[in-house]
Amino acid sequence: MKKILIIEDDKALRENTAEMLELENFRVFQASHGKNGITAAKEIKPDLIICDILMPEASGYEVLEAVSLDPVTSGIPFIFLSAKSEYHEIRLGMEMGADDYLVKPFEEDDLLKAIRSRLTKSASLSRIFSKKSKVLKTEPQSLKSIEELKTFFIDHGEHLVFENDEIIYREGEHTNKIYLIINGVIKCYKSNSDGKELTTSLYRSGDFLGLTSFVENIAYRESALTLESVELAALSKREMKRLLEKSEHVCLQLMNELNEKVLDVYDKLLHMAYSSVFSKTAQTILEFSSVLDKKPGSNLKIRRSDLASVAGIATESLIRALSSFKKEGLIDIEGPFIKILDFDGLEKLT
Repeated sequence: MKKILIIEDDKALRENTAEMLELENFRVFQASHGKNGITAAKEIKPDLIICDILMPEASGYEVLEAVSLDPVTSGIPFIFLSAKSEYHEIRLGMEMGADDYLVKPFEEDDLLKAIRSRLTKSASLSRIFSKKSKVLKTEPQSLKSIEELKTFFIDHGEHLVFENDEIIYREGEHTNKIYLIINGVIKCYKSNSDGKELTTSLYRSGDFLGLTSFVENIAYRESALTLESVELAALSKREMKRLLEKSEHVCLQLMNELNEKVLDVYDKLLHMAYSSVFSKTAQTILEFSSVLDKKPGSNLKIRRSDLASVAGIATESLIRALSSFKKEGLIDIEGPFIKILDFDGLEKLT
Protein backbone atom coordinates (compact mmCIF):
# COMPACT_ATOMS: atom_id res chain seq x y z
CA MET A 1 0.00 0.00 0.00
CA LYS A 2 1.49 3.35 -1.09
CA LYS A 3 2.04 5.96 1.63
CA ILE A 4 0.97 9.57 1.02
CA LEU A 5 1.75 12.50 3.30
CA ILE A 6 -0.64 15.49 3.22
CA ILE A 7 0.78 18.75 4.63
CA GLU A 8 -2.08 21.26 4.91
CA ASP A 9 -3.08 23.75 7.64
CA ASP A 10 -6.76 23.77 6.61
CA LYS A 11 -8.08 20.94 8.80
CA ALA A 12 -11.30 20.35 6.87
CA LEU A 13 -9.55 20.20 3.50
CA ARG A 14 -6.76 18.02 4.90
CA GLU A 15 -9.15 15.49 6.44
CA ASN A 16 -11.49 15.41 3.43
CA THR A 17 -8.56 14.81 1.09
CA ALA A 18 -7.23 12.08 3.40
CA GLU A 19 -10.59 10.31 3.45
CA MET A 20 -10.83 10.44 -0.32
CA LEU A 21 -7.35 8.94 -0.74
CA GLU A 22 -7.98 6.23 1.86
CA LEU A 23 -11.01 5.13 -0.20
CA GLU A 24 -8.55 4.70 -3.09
CA ASN A 25 -6.47 2.30 -0.94
CA PHE A 26 -3.67 4.70 -0.07
CA ARG A 27 -2.19 4.82 3.42
CA VAL A 28 -2.48 8.48 4.38
CA PHE A 29 -0.52 10.53 6.94
CA GLN A 30 -1.31 14.12 7.89
CA ALA A 31 0.68 17.15 9.06
CA SER A 32 -0.96 20.43 10.10
CA HIS A 33 1.90 22.80 9.13
CA GLY A 34 5.22 22.94 7.32
CA LYS A 35 7.55 22.22 10.21
CA ASN A 36 5.62 19.12 11.23
CA GLY A 37 5.50 18.11 7.59
CA ILE A 38 9.31 18.17 7.27
CA THR A 39 9.66 15.99 10.37
CA ALA A 40 6.94 13.59 9.19
CA ALA A 41 8.53 13.22 5.74
CA LYS A 42 11.84 12.12 7.28
CA GLU A 43 10.18 9.72 9.72
CA ILE A 44 7.54 8.20 7.45
CA LYS A 45 9.44 8.30 4.12
CA PRO A 46 6.19 8.46 2.12
CA ASP A 47 5.89 7.48 -1.51
CA LEU A 48 4.44 10.92 -2.35
CA ILE A 49 3.93 14.28 -0.64
CA ILE A 50 0.99 16.67 -1.17
CA CYS A 51 1.74 20.09 0.28
CA ASP A 52 0.06 23.49 0.63
CA ILE A 53 2.16 26.65 0.13
CA LEU A 54 0.94 29.25 2.63
CA MET A 55 1.27 27.63 6.06
CA PRO A 56 2.49 28.56 9.55
CA GLU A 57 5.92 27.46 10.87
CA ALA A 58 7.29 26.79 7.36
CA SER A 59 5.91 27.49 3.89
CA GLY A 60 5.47 24.86 1.22
CA TYR A 61 8.54 26.23 -0.56
CA GLU A 62 10.59 25.70 2.61
CA VAL A 63 9.21 22.17 2.95
CA LEU A 64 10.20 21.36 -0.65
CA GLU A 65 13.69 22.79 -0.11
CA ALA A 66 14.22 20.75 3.08
CA VAL A 67 12.92 17.57 1.45
CA SER A 68 15.01 18.07 -1.69
CA LEU A 69 18.28 18.62 0.19
CA ASP A 70 17.90 15.60 2.49
CA PRO A 71 19.24 12.35 0.91
CA VAL A 72 16.54 10.36 2.73
CA THR A 73 13.65 12.26 1.12
CA SER A 74 15.09 13.89 -2.00
CA GLY A 75 13.57 11.39 -4.44
CA ILE A 76 9.99 11.59 -3.14
CA PRO A 77 7.46 12.95 -5.71
CA PHE A 78 6.11 16.31 -4.54
CA ILE A 79 2.78 17.91 -5.51
CA PHE A 80 1.91 21.48 -4.53
CA LEU A 81 -1.74 22.09 -3.62
CA SER A 82 -2.59 25.77 -3.27
CA ALA A 83 -5.07 28.54 -3.92
CA LYS A 84 -2.28 30.49 -5.62
CA SER A 85 -3.07 30.38 -9.32
CA GLU A 86 -0.74 33.13 -10.55
CA TYR A 87 1.64 31.92 -13.26
CA HIS A 88 4.80 33.09 -11.48
CA GLU A 89 3.84 31.17 -8.33
CA ILE A 90 3.24 27.99 -10.30
CA ARG A 91 6.49 28.46 -12.18
CA LEU A 92 8.46 29.05 -8.98
CA GLY A 93 7.14 25.83 -7.50
CA MET A 94 8.06 23.82 -10.58
CA GLU A 95 11.49 25.42 -10.85
CA MET A 96 12.25 24.49 -7.25
CA GLY A 97 11.68 20.85 -8.13
CA ALA A 98 7.96 20.17 -7.56
CA ASP A 99 6.56 17.40 -9.77
CA ASP A 100 3.09 18.87 -10.15
CA TYR A 101 0.90 21.79 -9.05
CA LEU A 102 -2.86 21.73 -8.46
CA VAL A 103 -4.90 24.85 -7.76
CA LYS A 104 -7.64 24.81 -5.09
CA PRO A 105 -10.49 24.12 -5.45
CA PHE A 106 -9.52 20.99 -7.38
CA GLU A 107 -11.40 18.03 -8.81
CA GLU A 108 -10.84 14.67 -7.15
CA ASP A 109 -10.12 13.05 -10.51
CA ASP A 110 -7.39 15.63 -11.24
CA LEU A 111 -5.67 14.91 -7.92
CA LEU A 112 -5.87 11.15 -8.40
CA LYS A 113 -4.50 11.39 -11.95
CA ALA A 114 -1.60 13.53 -10.72
CA ILE A 115 -0.84 11.11 -7.88
CA ARG A 116 -0.93 7.99 -10.04
CA SER A 117 1.11 9.63 -12.77
CA ARG A 118 3.85 10.67 -10.32
CA LEU A 119 3.89 7.29 -8.57
CA THR A 120 4.21 5.51 -11.93
CA LYS A 121 7.05 7.81 -12.99
CA SER A 122 8.78 7.35 -9.65
CA ALA A 123 8.59 3.55 -9.97
CA SER A 124 10.06 3.74 -13.48
CA LEU A 125 12.95 5.92 -12.30
CA SER A 126 13.62 3.52 -9.44
CA ARG A 127 13.94 0.63 -11.90
CA ILE A 128 16.30 2.65 -14.08
CA PHE A 129 18.37 3.63 -11.06
CA SER A 130 18.63 0.02 -9.89
CA LYS A 131 19.97 -0.98 -13.31
CA LYS A 132 22.59 1.77 -13.10
CA SER A 133 23.56 0.99 -9.51
CA LYS A 134 26.00 -1.72 -10.60
CA VAL A 135 27.86 0.85 -12.67
CA LEU A 136 27.82 3.43 -9.91
CA LYS A 137 29.28 0.94 -7.45
CA THR A 138 32.44 0.92 -9.54
CA GLU A 139 32.99 4.68 -9.11
CA PRO A 140 36.15 5.62 -7.21
CA GLN A 141 35.83 6.27 -3.50
CA SER A 142 37.46 9.63 -4.08
CA LEU A 143 38.31 11.71 -7.13
CA LYS A 144 41.88 12.88 -7.56
CA SER A 145 41.48 15.85 -9.90
CA ILE A 146 39.07 18.30 -11.49
CA GLU A 147 39.39 16.32 -14.71
CA GLU A 148 38.13 13.19 -12.96
CA LEU A 149 35.21 15.23 -11.61
CA LYS A 150 34.37 16.39 -15.13
CA THR A 151 34.60 12.81 -16.39
CA PHE A 152 32.14 11.76 -13.67
CA PHE A 153 29.72 14.48 -14.84
CA ILE A 154 29.93 13.20 -18.43
CA ASP A 155 29.61 9.52 -17.48
CA HIS A 156 26.87 9.77 -14.84
CA GLY A 157 25.21 13.18 -15.28
CA GLU A 158 21.97 14.05 -17.08
CA HIS A 159 22.79 15.14 -20.64
CA LEU A 160 20.97 18.23 -21.93
CA VAL A 161 21.06 19.99 -25.31
CA PHE A 162 20.12 23.64 -25.93
CA GLU A 163 19.98 25.45 -29.25
CA ASN A 164 21.44 28.88 -29.92
CA ASP A 165 19.84 31.78 -28.02
CA GLU A 166 18.06 29.55 -25.47
CA ILE A 167 17.73 30.36 -21.77
CA ILE A 168 19.18 27.70 -19.46
CA TYR A 169 18.04 29.41 -16.28
CA ARG A 170 16.86 32.86 -15.25
CA GLU A 171 17.88 35.17 -12.46
CA GLY A 172 15.72 34.42 -9.41
CA GLU A 173 14.95 30.81 -10.35
CA HIS A 174 15.70 27.97 -7.94
CA THR A 175 17.28 24.66 -8.87
CA ASN A 176 19.22 21.76 -7.43
CA LYS A 177 21.44 21.23 -10.47
CA ILE A 178 25.05 22.06 -11.32
CA TYR A 179 26.15 21.91 -14.95
CA LEU A 180 29.33 21.07 -16.85
CA ILE A 181 29.57 22.55 -20.34
CA ILE A 182 30.58 19.76 -22.73
CA ASN A 183 30.31 21.84 -25.91
CA GLY A 184 29.29 25.41 -26.70
CA VAL A 185 29.43 28.89 -25.22
CA ILE A 186 27.13 30.49 -22.64
CA LYS A 187 26.87 34.05 -21.39
CA CYS A 188 25.57 34.98 -17.94
CA TYR A 189 23.96 38.36 -17.36
CA LYS A 190 21.99 40.42 -14.89
CA SER A 191 19.06 42.70 -15.69
CA ASN A 192 18.28 46.00 -13.98
CA SER A 193 14.84 47.45 -13.26
CA ASP A 194 14.75 49.00 -16.76
CA GLY A 195 15.37 45.63 -18.40
CA LYS A 196 18.92 46.54 -19.47
CA GLU A 197 21.30 43.58 -19.52
CA LEU A 198 24.84 43.53 -18.15
CA THR A 199 26.87 40.50 -19.18
CA THR A 200 28.74 39.24 -16.12
CA SER A 201 30.73 36.36 -17.60
CA LEU A 202 31.29 34.03 -20.53
CA TYR A 203 31.56 30.25 -20.14
CA ARG A 204 32.87 27.65 -22.58
CA SER A 205 33.53 23.93 -22.87
CA GLY A 206 34.98 22.52 -19.65
CA ASP A 207 33.52 25.20 -17.36
CA PHE A 208 31.11 24.55 -14.50
CA LEU A 209 27.88 26.53 -14.52
CA GLY A 210 25.31 27.23 -11.80
CA LEU A 211 27.64 26.92 -8.83
CA THR A 212 25.74 28.43 -5.92
CA SER A 213 25.45 27.23 -2.33
CA PHE A 214 25.82 23.50 -1.69
CA VAL A 215 23.93 23.90 1.59
CA GLU A 216 20.94 26.05 0.64
CA ASN A 217 18.65 25.99 -2.38
CA ILE A 218 19.22 29.69 -3.09
CA ALA A 219 18.09 31.45 -6.25
CA TYR A 220 20.34 32.17 -9.20
CA ARG A 221 21.72 35.71 -9.14
CA GLU A 222 22.10 35.90 -12.92
CA SER A 223 20.59 34.44 -16.08
CA ALA A 224 22.35 32.03 -18.45
CA LEU A 225 21.84 32.21 -22.24
CA THR A 226 23.42 30.12 -25.02
CA LEU A 227 25.48 31.92 -27.67
CA GLU A 228 25.54 28.81 -29.85
CA SER A 229 24.24 25.25 -29.58
CA VAL A 230 25.28 23.81 -26.23
CA GLU A 231 25.58 20.35 -24.67
CA LEU A 232 25.56 20.09 -20.87
CA ALA A 233 25.95 17.38 -18.24
CA ALA A 234 24.06 18.00 -14.99
CA LEU A 235 24.35 16.59 -11.47
CA SER A 236 22.26 17.40 -8.43
CA LYS A 237 23.78 19.55 -5.70
CA ARG A 238 23.41 16.60 -3.37
CA GLU A 239 25.50 14.35 -5.64
CA MET A 240 28.11 17.08 -6.16
CA LYS A 241 28.36 17.63 -2.42
CA ARG A 242 28.77 13.90 -1.84
CA LEU A 243 31.62 13.72 -4.35
CA LEU A 244 33.42 16.73 -2.90
CA GLU A 245 33.10 15.40 0.65
CA LYS A 246 35.08 12.36 -0.48
CA SER A 247 37.65 14.34 -2.47
CA GLU A 248 39.53 16.95 -0.46
CA HIS A 249 42.08 17.56 -3.21
CA VAL A 250 39.34 18.23 -5.79
CA CYS A 251 37.73 20.68 -3.34
CA LEU A 252 40.97 22.65 -3.18
CA GLN A 253 41.34 22.64 -6.96
CA LEU A 254 37.75 23.80 -7.40
CA MET A 255 38.25 26.57 -4.84
CA ASN A 256 41.34 27.68 -6.76
CA GLU A 257 39.39 27.79 -10.04
CA LEU A 258 36.60 29.82 -8.44
CA ASN A 259 39.14 32.18 -6.88
CA GLU A 260 40.73 32.76 -10.29
CA LYS A 261 37.31 33.59 -11.74
CA VAL A 262 36.67 36.10 -8.93
CA LEU A 263 40.04 37.77 -9.61
CA ASP A 264 39.26 37.81 -13.33
CA VAL A 265 35.93 39.55 -12.65
CA TYR A 266 37.74 42.04 -10.39
CA ASP A 267 40.23 42.85 -13.16
CA LYS A 268 37.39 43.30 -15.65
CA LEU A 269 35.59 45.70 -13.32
CA LEU A 270 38.74 47.79 -12.96
CA HIS A 271 39.21 47.78 -16.74
CA MET A 272 35.59 48.82 -17.28
CA ALA A 273 35.94 51.63 -14.75
CA TYR A 274 39.20 53.17 -15.89
CA SER A 275 39.89 52.16 -19.51
CA SER A 276 38.96 54.02 -22.67
CA VAL A 277 36.16 52.94 -24.99
CA PHE A 278 38.72 51.73 -27.56
CA SER A 279 40.55 49.69 -24.93
CA LYS A 280 37.34 48.11 -23.61
CA THR A 281 36.17 47.25 -27.13
CA ALA A 282 39.50 45.71 -28.14
CA GLN A 283 39.70 43.60 -24.99
CA THR A 284 36.12 42.39 -25.40
CA ILE A 285 36.67 41.32 -29.03
CA LEU A 286 39.78 39.38 -27.96
CA GLU A 287 37.87 37.81 -25.06
CA PHE A 288 35.08 36.62 -27.34
CA SER A 289 37.64 35.27 -29.78
CA SER A 290 39.30 33.29 -26.99
CA VAL A 291 36.06 31.93 -25.53
CA LEU A 292 34.73 30.98 -28.98
CA ASP A 293 38.14 29.44 -29.76
CA LYS A 294 38.50 31.29 -33.05
CA LYS A 295 41.70 31.30 -35.09
CA PRO A 296 43.22 34.43 -36.71
CA GLY A 297 41.20 35.43 -39.76
CA SER A 298 38.09 33.45 -38.80
CA ASN A 299 34.71 35.11 -38.40
CA LEU A 300 33.14 35.95 -35.04
CA LYS A 301 29.35 36.08 -35.10
CA ILE A 302 28.56 38.36 -32.15
CA ARG A 303 25.62 40.62 -31.50
CA ARG A 304 26.66 44.23 -31.03
CA SER A 305 24.54 44.36 -27.87
CA ASP A 306 26.52 41.44 -26.39
CA LEU A 307 29.84 43.10 -27.19
CA ALA A 308 28.67 46.37 -25.65
CA SER A 309 27.30 44.61 -22.57
CA VAL A 310 30.53 42.73 -21.88
CA ALA A 311 32.59 45.86 -22.53
CA GLY A 312 30.33 47.92 -20.26
CA ILE A 313 29.73 50.66 -22.84
CA ALA A 314 26.81 51.99 -24.86
CA THR A 315 26.10 50.24 -28.17
CA GLU A 316 26.58 53.55 -30.02
CA SER A 317 30.08 53.95 -28.52
CA LEU A 318 30.92 50.37 -29.47
CA ILE A 319 29.86 50.93 -33.08
CA ARG A 320 32.10 54.02 -33.31
CA ALA A 321 35.04 52.03 -31.94
CA LEU A 322 34.42 49.16 -34.39
CA SER A 323 34.25 51.62 -37.26
CA SER A 324 37.61 53.09 -36.21
CA PHE A 325 39.18 49.62 -35.88
CA LYS A 326 37.99 48.75 -39.38
CA LYS A 327 39.51 51.93 -40.86
CA GLU A 328 42.81 51.10 -39.14
CA GLY A 329 42.82 47.59 -40.60
CA LEU A 330 42.53 45.84 -37.23
CA ILE A 331 39.24 44.12 -38.08
CA ASP A 332 36.86 43.60 -40.97
CA ILE A 333 33.07 43.71 -40.63
CA GLU A 334 30.60 41.86 -42.85
CA GLY A 335 27.02 42.02 -41.57
CA PRO A 336 26.88 40.31 -38.16
CA PHE A 337 30.44 38.95 -38.53
CA ILE A 338 33.68 40.44 -37.24
CA LYS A 339 37.02 39.16 -38.59
CA ILE A 340 40.16 39.97 -36.59
CA LEU A 341 42.91 40.98 -39.01
CA ASP A 342 45.53 42.19 -36.51
CA PHE A 343 45.57 40.45 -33.09
CA ASP A 344 48.73 42.27 -32.00
CA GLY A 345 47.24 45.62 -32.90
CA LEU A 346 44.16 44.97 -30.78
CA GLU A 347 46.25 43.72 -27.85
CA LYS A 348 48.28 46.95 -27.89
CA LEU A 349 45.04 48.88 -27.33
CA THR A 350 44.08 46.94 -24.19
